[in-house]
Amino acid sequence: MRFLPPVLLMAATAGLAAQNVAPHLPPLDRTLPPRAEAIYRAVVPSVDRDAALQLVTQIAPLWRIAGNPAFDQSLTWIEQRLTAAGLETRYDTIPSNSQGWEMRDAVLRLDGPDGTIVLSKAQDRVPLAINSWPTPAGGTTARLIDVGDGTAASHYQGRDVKGAVVLADGAIAAVWTQAVKARGAAGVISTDIAGYTRPAETPDVLQWGGIPYVAETPSFGFKATPRATRALRARLAAGGEVRVHVHADTVFHRRPVRTLIAEIPGATRPAERVVLVAHVQEPGANDNASGCGSLAAAAIALHRAISSGAVPRPARTITFLWGDEIRVSDAWIAADAARVKDVVAMMSLDMTGEDTAKTGGTFLIEKGPDPTAIWARPSDPHSEWGASEVDRALVKGTFLNDLHLAVALRHARDTGWVVRTNPYEGGSDHTSFTKAGVPALLNWHFTDRYYHTNLDTLDKVSVASLGHVATAVATTAMFLAAADGSDAAPLRALLQSARQARADTERRTAAPTEVLDAWHRWYDEALASVSRLTGQP
Repeated sequence: MRFLPPVLLMAATAGLAAQNVAPHLPPLDRTLPPRAEAIYRAVVPSVDRDAALQLVTQIAPLWRIAGNPAFDQSLTWIEQRLTAAGLETRYDTIPSNSQGWEMRDAVLRLDGPDGTIVLSKAQDRVPLAINSWPTPAGGTTARLIDVGDGTAASHYQGRDVKGAVVLADGAIAAVWTQAVKARGAAGVISTDIAGYTRPAETPDVLQWGGIPYVAETPSFGFKATPRATRALRARLAAGGEVRVHVHADTVFHRRPVRTLIAEIPGATRPAERVVLVAHVQEPGANDNASGCGSLAAAAIALHRAISSGAVPRPARTITFLWGDEIRVSDAWIAADAARVKDVVAMMSLDMTGEDTAKTGGTFLIEKGPDPTAIWARPSDPHSEWGASEVDRALVKGTFLNDLHLAVALRHARDTGWVVRTNPYEGGSDHTSFTKAGVPALLNWHFTDRYYHTNLDTLDKVSVASLGHVATAVATTAMFLAAADGSDAAPLRALLQSARQARADTERRTAAPTEVLDAWHRWYDEALASVSRLTGQP
């Protein structure tokens, strides 16, 4: 999830985020269009959340990188679930120069081959950096040198690190550039970790990372847990030369990257589409085996509801994609520019299965760009991922944000599910479709203290969360795929209710005139977008 670097959360929103308040969420579920209500009632009994968890259980232990065996095996498991349920599937391939890196084993010991294990695949799951090369048979032993932060040339003054393993606190790729590329070190160990992982409370946590792939400079990198860091630095503090022994068994698989596609064909307007995407790569249970499981559950639920006659086949096609984050969406968009113009909406599923009591990651609908993406508002706190500069040309009113929120709140009314929103921040597959002019949003959880760590494991997944997201996404997608002229007035009524609630919220929080004007324009555009969806002026 999210390859763009986060920025600091704006201070004006931090307090409200900590209080978990959401004054901007009106009771939109009470104005849900009748067709959406009927679809919701049909979808709920069709969502098999236990089957979603079974799929997550299969995928979660694997370190999935586009083009490697674990990535392809995960796609196969998803495909098998879909075809067993009666859905038709196919694969597209994306030409790729990526390496399809695979870690088979990794061990770092103090002293020689029989020394104390400090880091290992068996113990720490994902300690070896992506793009690490294999060591010679029997491993390699080298000096250990602590350089502090390690990301600037000044950190190496007076230190000969050639052939050594460098221990540093900075970001692993930057440390690698200084230590290996510039000074000939054999490899690096980075202790870098985000504060929200609570490393002082969690001594065995590490955040996985990667080093640049440079064929002319085969090397390796490790990410260290707090416990491992203390062990290494205690040994260095004892004095004398310290050596570490490294064993790395890795393989580079250079082959095209696959995308799995399933579709529910539209009955009367098949060229028009709703697109749903979950990314497969990354080594986490929540990020993003859970998104894969929720999307599969949504696809199967809709297929079952249609097959049973609980809902009619929709007019428009619903397309489901599983692949490499952002690249899968970019490739699908680039493959057919005319097809993209007929996409009425897109939703991304990423980190959808959180056990929030364990991870702390509240469920969020990251809205398509609206004025909260431009102006920081107390009512709409950014996530800890953080605000970034958003192209104002992307801020266009759409039916999608309030419709999907209304559906989620409708399910929350029945289940007690906690639903929140955050302004557009970007960084996952919804970004690609937003830039292509398609109304798009993200379903996710944040801030997850185990995000991008070795402890993003199956015990942090909630079967209820998997089902909640699958239900909401399936309902919204089906409504959009089926919407016609009879839905125009109810959908406009929903948007008018949301518009009034927003105006009330902004006045309570003393919004500047430019913000009020921006919302006025945004909702004018949102109401106009109903005409494009339903064909009714």
